Amino acid sequence: MSRPILALDADGVLVDLHVGFARAWQRAFGVYPEERDPQAYWPQDRWDVEPLDAEQRLLLRAQFGPSLWETLPAIDGALDACHRLHDAGHELVCVTALEARLQGARLRNLRSLGFPIERVLATGHVEGERSPKADAIEALRPVAFVDDYIAYMRGVPAHVHTALVLRAPNGSPNVGDELKLARTVHQDLAAFADHWLGTKPSR
Repeated sequence: MSRPILALDADGVLVDLHVGFARAWQRAFGVYPEERDPQAYWPQDRWDVEPLDAEQRLLLRAQFGPSLWETLPAIDGALDACHRLHDAGHELVCVTALEARLQGARLRNLRSLGFPIERVLATGHVEGERSPKADAIEALRPVAFVDDYIAYMRGVPAHVHTALVLRAPNGSPNVGDELKLARTVHQDLAAFADHWLGTKPSR
């Protein structure tokens, strides 16, 4: 009998893209940035970095290759949460907005950190009325989909439990009427696991 599937976003849910941004900045400009706002949602707001011109943006973007995506650290509590969900009988599948060419790097990253995840679906990122992840979620038919970006819940089938991870509040796009797209809201993946499994908080 197949396990019920949980679809999990990566950046902001499983792994820490903020650290990845700081590492990319150091590779591009030779300095690891100082932290400005630990509660900032977007990486460029968390770190004390100056605005970039077009040439500098290209240089920074060039650092976001496979070697960066396969070495991001796990978010606190995420690994334990995944093992609890897996041990409770779920298959965990990562649904990420990375480009398809980086799908392998993402899987290598998750496996090297010890996440019990064997599949990654890379959907790419396009802003619009329908989430770039919606088709993948529809085909995957998970019992729940966990993401930290409310816009990625646009168009997700109604039978899928949508769980929003709030993460950092400052500058967060997770505001307004679209919050109704989330069936439940949690501070992090550990809190979702506590809710989903009906257990007492793990921390």
